[in-house]
Amino acid sequence: MQICGKDIAVQGRLLRIACLAAEGFEFVDDPEATLMQLRASRARIDLFTFMQRLPQTSPMFSYAMEQDNVAALPISSFENWWSRQIDGKTRNMVRRAEKKGVVVREAAFDDALVSGIWNIYNECPVRQGRRFPHYGKDLEAVRKMSATFLDCSIFIGAFLADELIGFIKLTIDEAKSQAAVMHIISRVDQRDKAPTNALLAQAVRSCAKRAVPYIVYSKFSYGKKQSDSLAQFKEHNGFQRIDIPRYYVPLTRIGSFALRLGLHQGLAYHLPEPVLAKLRLYRAMALGEGRNS
Repeated sequence: MQICGKDIAVQGRLLRIACLAAEGFEFVDDPEATLMQLRASRARIDLFTFMQRLPQTSPMFSYAMEQDNVAALPISSFENWWSRQIDGKTRNMVRRAEKKGVVVREAAFDDALVSGIWNIYNECPVRQGRRFPHYGKDLEAVRKMSATFLDCSIFIGAFLADELIGFIKLTIDEAKSQAAVMHIISRVDQRDKAPTNALLAQAVRSCAKRAVPYIVYSKFSYGKKQSDSLAQFKEHNGFQRIDIPRYYVPLTRIGSFALRLGLHQGLAYHLPEPVLAKLRLYRAMALGEGRNS
């Protein structure tokens, strides 16, 4: 379903919550026009939710609001990032990639890049304790998935002897206020060469050259989840938590009722963090056993 020229995703069965399908890469510019079209559509939607875009961190609308967050890296120049926003360990990781022969550069979206991405995706079925959703996809599926937002995306590749060992896709929003990390991934067997650090360094160069003031790497924290290796990686590379207003607009009585009771947050939000941590551990163990069997 498209509303105001943008795709809308709807999740849930009992409680139907809609948002922009490309949330974080696209934003709601005219909430009233969007809500008017949603109400006029035949789709059953109980709640519509959307976030403001950086750098607007103060509430701009009167709808019901909660604080969400993003992991954002303010960009002024590469030199400022290198000397003031990261620590010595991160600088050493970037230097290590160069010493190991890793070359990072912006890359055209062509057959060679798609083939390299496909090889990376199919290296291993489990990453960071989760099933990797792109493992096993064929070449054309990877091409189609990677070709979204081509007119406003930057692909940066990390190459070792002309072989792609990592890449990052940055998508710049319509206002050119941020470049969001749509995907960043490197080969597990080349981790010792620190290609991911090198990719982020080039991302800073590319955004500074285009005067894009922020790189956004998804969220800084997720609910009650404690810090993990990914959060630490973001912090070491200069990302910081910035709180952003998230709005919830009920479109039905069910939506109003769910919002008053906090049901829009889902079951996990109401569970204690120690319980969630154990569930994540069990999931990782189960995936590990499945991979080794």
